[in-house]
Amino acid sequence: MTTRTPPRATAVATRPGEPPRAGAAVTRALVRQLRRGTAVVAGVCAVLPAFVAAEYERTFSGAVGVDSLTALAENPAIRTLFGPPVALDDPGGFTVWRTGTVLAVLVGVWAALAGTRVTRGEEEAGRAELLLAGRVRLTLLVRRALAVLLGAGAVVGAAVAVGMLVVGTAPTGAVLFGAVTGGTAAAGGALGVLAGQLLTERRAASGLAVGLLLAGLLARMVGDGVPALAWLHWAGPFGLGTRVAPYADDRWTPLLVLAGQVAVLAAVALVLAGSRDVGTGHWRGRDRGRAPSRLLRSLPGLAVHRTRRPTLTWSLGVAAYFLLIGLLATAMLDFLRDNPVFAQLAAAAGFARLASVQGYAASLFSLLAVPVGAYAAGRVAAVAADETASRLTLLYSRPVGRVRWLAWETAVVAVGAVVVAAAAGVATWAGATWVDAGLGPGEALRGALSVVPVALLCLGAALFALGWLPSAVLAVGVLPAAGGYLLLVLADSFRWPSWVRELSPFAHLAAVPAEPVDVGGAVGLLLVAVVLGAAGIAGYARRDLRS
Repeated sequence: MTTRTPPRATAVATRPGEPPRAGAAVTRALVRQLRRGTAVVAGVCAVLPAFVAAEYERTFSGAVGVDSLTALAENPAIRTLFGPPVALDDPGGFTVWRTGTVLAVLVGVWAALAGTRVTRGEEEAGRAELLLAGRVRLTLLVRRALAVLLGAGAVVGAAVAVGMLVVGTAPTGAVLFGAVTGGTAAAGGALGVLAGQLLTERRAASGLAVGLLLAGLLARMVGDGVPALAWLHWAGPFGLGTRVAPYADDRWTPLLVLAGQVAVLAAVALVLAGSRDVGTGHWRGRDRGRAPSRLLRSLPGLAVHRTRRPTLTWSLGVAAYFLLIGLLATAMLDFLRDNPVFAQLAAAAGFARLASVQGYAASLFSLLAVPVGAYAAGRVAAVAADETASRLTLLYSRPVGRVRWLAWETAVVAVGAVVVAAAAGVATWAGATWVDAGLGPGEALRGALSVVPVALLCLGAALFALGWLPSAVLAVGVLPAAGGYLLLVLADSFRWPSWVRELSPFAHLAAVPAEPVDVGGAVGLLLVAVVLGAAGIAGYARRDLRS
């Protein structure tokens, strides 16, 4: 008999602590989760600034002279709201000033929410526990999530740069603009992952990450408005984007600072991930006994209990911004009276009647529909998240019908939208009164509440998605406000056909308080909202619960 030595197993080289091929599988799963959102955001970021730059020569070229540019750069109200205007005589510079802040907020918030979704959201839903019960470790999951989010930010930044290069803007400015936008997305993603290591609930982690991002935006606004506090620009991605000044100074140093901030956030997130258990967070709070809230004794009370804290948070955030709007009223009006060229440009972009404080308030109240609509859509998205995480299972196991519960939740959210809008109106009146701008409390409240129909349209759209497209509740819900506002601005700026403009909900609202309320338009929007909401509730009652 002969014997043979069995063949030796081939060694597979792997990094310590990382199982073979596990990292690649985790990465593929993360890419599948984020690819659709990345494609949508990258498409918007590529098309919007490229379109504005392409239309610059036809619409704005020659309208802005040196004297007007100087006056614009010296006005504190303009710098506070929109950032310092530089290189407005260049298509790229004008595009950065016109769209840079909007794009930065969009990509930053999206990336922060994506970061909490793929980390804390997966743990909260219980899906990460099954994965981490095997050979995959939490640090590996967090590391791969950071890598995919940073890659998504790079894709968004590249899309911006390519779009600006296609329309013929300066290559250096295009690359820097893309790098700033992509860096803001990377910072938001890293901040979302970091918040997911600190807090045990995805909702709270998302609130922390977005709140810190918006605090960075506020720091940029203060630094732009008060020269003595210009050092605040270095505190976050929004101010660093101002420091880069694409198409003007083309500075590269602030980008290195931004990269360092992203690296620090990512490193801290990894350290925190390695020192906690799955499903826990470093900020646990104290365990203490409390008497159950009386609100939990009925369905209406439960709906109020779930909604009261987000309503307070949104109200405070919106009120802070519109308090600033009121405080800047007289400075903005004086500037527009002394520089009619910019008043004409604002009118061409859809901001007419800026010669009076009522017109100024009406123009900026139109922006209010976006955050109030996002609040309403976000509350419906929270219902979808609770359903997916099986938090509604116990409620529905009792004699509680889905239609009844969702109807109460919808009613409370609708009241909350009115509260958030009213907070903005009161804050605007307070700021305008402080500077003697001449805006009455009734005028401010009417102007703020006039956008509620658009917010309720967002609520109806979100309910429709909850019933028929539950995986896209937030995206569908914010579309009437965010997409409708963008459509109106583009239609007014580039003189598109009237029927295109009429597709925007904002086209059916009056400029309150500069004009009387358009009762017919408001009622029409409310009817559409009711139809969408009823269809959504009907679909929700018929379909199976998700898990």
